[in-house]
Amino acid sequence: MKTIAIAGATGAVGRQMLECLKEQKIEGNIKLLASARSAGKEIDGYIVEELNEQSFQGVDYVLGACENDITKMWMPWAQQAGCVVIDNSSAYRLDDNVPLVIPEINAQDIANHHGIIANPNCSTIIALMALHDLNDLYHIENVVCTTFQAVSGAGVKGIRDLERELADEHAQPEAFAYPIAFNVIPQIGGFDEFGITSEEWKMQNEGRKILHSPNLNVNCTCVRVPVWRSHSESILVKTTQPVDLDELKERLSHSKGVVLRDDPKHNIYPMPIDTTNQDDVFVGRLRYDLADPEKKTIGLFCCGDQIRKGAASNAVQILAELIQLEK
Repeated sequence: MKTIAIAGATGAVGRQMLECLKEQKIEGNIKLLASARSAGKEIDGYIVEELNEQSFQGVDYVLGACENDITKMWMPWAQQAGCVVIDNSSAYRLDDNVPLVIPEINAQDIANHHGIIANPNCSTIIALMALHDLNDLYHIENVVCTTFQAVSGAGVKGIRDLERELADEHAQPEAFAYPIAFNVIPQIGGFDEFGITSEEWKMQNEGRKILHSPNLNVNCTCVRVPVWRSHSESILVKTTQPVDLDELKERLSHSKGVVLRDDPKHNIYPMPIDTTNQDDVFVGRLRYDLADPEKKTIGLFCCGDQIRKGAASNAVQILAELIQLEK
């Protein structure tokens, strides 16, 4: 039986990875790894071990749920031990030798790995799950996207900020630069010389790699909103060919991992409260841009759970595909 380690097992994504292994019925010897201060903790009957140079001996697969700097520290140990790592950090996403995978879109890229497979950014996964059928049918040229990202995307500190501020409007924020309760903050990540944040670049750079579309242009604005869990995205897409909305809706209604919620007459559309704690990406509000008479530009709205499909579930899906490939 194969051995599967989760590095960063005590965080929200690591814990969700453990749950997803059970849900997707992936059997193996499970090893939970975290910092020295978490060693000895029990999670679902497993005892957390300290992550160190010896942690990956005898391990076949690693699910990585650590920050970039920690990932870069332990990655050489995992590679030396001969593990295949599926990494949720951004450390290796744009490395030409590392596949960046959303299984419903580019599972074939998994076969090209050299010991590391990268999990995309949560907002990228949610957007591309909503857009890949459109791209297949009509080929996307340009995307304008505004994300509405839940506080849990910033970890436990983000959740605590919202909790404290809802209880006390004078509470000082810790995770964010400004109060998040009853507010939105149009910044996630640091700004560069172009006025674009590090989070905003990810959708273009990662989207080009996943879709094998090097000329894809994305203008993204990332906004933190006072929602507990699940990210939402408002997207305007320009294609090279006129879009048949009926054809697109039919395709989306049968797309794996996508739920079409598009009945505005009955107020049916995607909302983060409905996508929380499940893996499908909900898509709706599909409509033409009336400023484009050629019908090559459409708008849509989508939502997805950024901890599950945006991180843990996608990584475990990659592992399932990898195991199947190796049989």
